[in-house]
Amino acid sequence: MADDKGPRDDRWYFSLMAPNTKGDKFAWLDPTSIYINGKAYHDLLDDLCNDLDADEIDVVAGLDAMGFVLAAGIAARIGRGFLPIRKPGKLCVDTDSASMTNYSGQTQSMEMRTPAFAPGTRVLLVDQWVETGGTMHGAVQLVEQQQGKVAGMVAIVMEENDNTAEYRRKYNCVTAIQPGTEWQRQANAQYLESFKTYKPEMAFPV
Repeated sequence: MADDKGPRDDRWYFSLMAPNTKGDKFAWLDPTSIYINGKAYHDLLDDLCNDLDADEIDVVAGLDAMGFVLAAGIAARIGRGFLPIRKPGKLCVDTDSASMTNYSGQTQSMEMRTPAFAPGTRVLLVDQWVETGGTMHGAVQLVEQQQGKVAGMVAIVMEENDNTAEYRRKYNCVTAIQPGTEWQRQANAQYLESFKTYKPEMAFPV
């Protein structure tokens, strides 16, 4: 793969994302193939971190589970700690809990250790893909329950809807796929044209 990542609205690694092959109970695509390829993963982290100001962030929180991959990578890049926000029953310490409705319409809860930080701590929220915004809403609740401040949100993409529009209005939202682009339009439609030529071998480590 060439060193050039391509134009900001059409990064080469977007086409590595895999279509769902397992049915309606799963998300409609799998971005984790970006993470397998070292150049793709690091180019993605470069692009996300370029739009962040570490001086405005005290800790990076990743949403269970795939948000952990991006959040930990970003935290290491910008010199901050990593805070996991987990599905219920996973933490062996006292927790706060918040309910939310996920992308499939199911009501779930999320948990965060308590106390996780001092009041006023600035928390960057990171998830892999924001579809309906429900999971991110649960994370916001948890931060606010402990009197923290949401420093921003990061994802590969935020699909466009009323919830994500409100996030973009209230917070600094950093996404690899840029609003107003053809990739954003395809993400909103939940079908990428690159699926037509996708092959698993494209993401193999090199």
